[in-house]
Amino acid sequence: MKKTTLPPVQRGFALLESLIAIVVMALGILGILGLQMRTLTNTQTSLYRAQAIRLTEDLNERLMANPNAFLSANDYLTGWENTPTSQIDCNTTACGHTELAGFDIEQWKAQVRNTLPNGDASVFYTEDEVLADNRRQLGVMISWRENESIDKESEDADGYLNPLNASTGSGKAMSCPVNQTCHLQFIPVVARCAPYFAGTNVQIFCPGS
Repeated sequence: MKKTTLPPVQRGFALLESLIAIVVMALGILGILGLQMRTLTNTQTSLYRAQAIRLTEDLNERLMANPNAFLSANDYLTGWENTPTSQIDCNTTACGHTELAGFDIEQWKAQVRNTLPNGDASVFYTEDEVLADNRRQLGVMISWRENESIDKESEDADGYLNPLNASTGSGKAMSCPVNQTCHLQFIPVVARCAPYFAGTNVQIFCPGS
C-alpha cells in the first residue's frame, strides 16, 4: 500500500499580516505627524506676522504721542543692524521732540530684537517723499529668521523666499535681508503741533494748549 504524503503546513501568514499592518500604521502616523508639524509652522508664521504688525502699530503710536513728530521724522529713520542709542531717558527726564524721537526708536528697535527671532527693522522714507516739507509717510520693514512656505519657481538657492523689495527716498531698493522673512507696512507722520517762525526762531504751536 502506497503511503500518502501530505503537503507541508505553511506557517507565518499571521506574522506577515501583522508586519504589513504595522508598516501601514507607521506610515499613517508619520503622515499625521508631518501634517501637525506643517500646521505648527503655519501657526508660528501667523504669530510672527501678527507680532510684526503689532510692532509697527507700536511705532505708529509712538509717533502720534510725539507732540511734533513731523519735525523729528528724520530721527526715526534707522537701517538694518543699526542700534540707536539715546543719551537721555525720557521716562524719567523731560525731553524735547528730538530727544523723544531718539529715545522712541532706541526702545522700539530693542523691542523688535526681543520679540522676534533674529529680529531687525528698517525705517525709511518712501520714494515719492522727495520734498522734506511734504514727507508724511514712513516705510517700516521688520525682518525675522524663518523659512516659510515657498513656490519652487521663485525660491533662491538656499530655499528661502526671494527678497521683498520696497522703494526708498534715495531711489534705491530696500530689500529683505538674506535668509530672513519680512513684513512691510507704511505709517503716516502726524503733526499734532505745527511749526511757525517767530523772528529767527522756530516756535511750535499746539492747538488747545
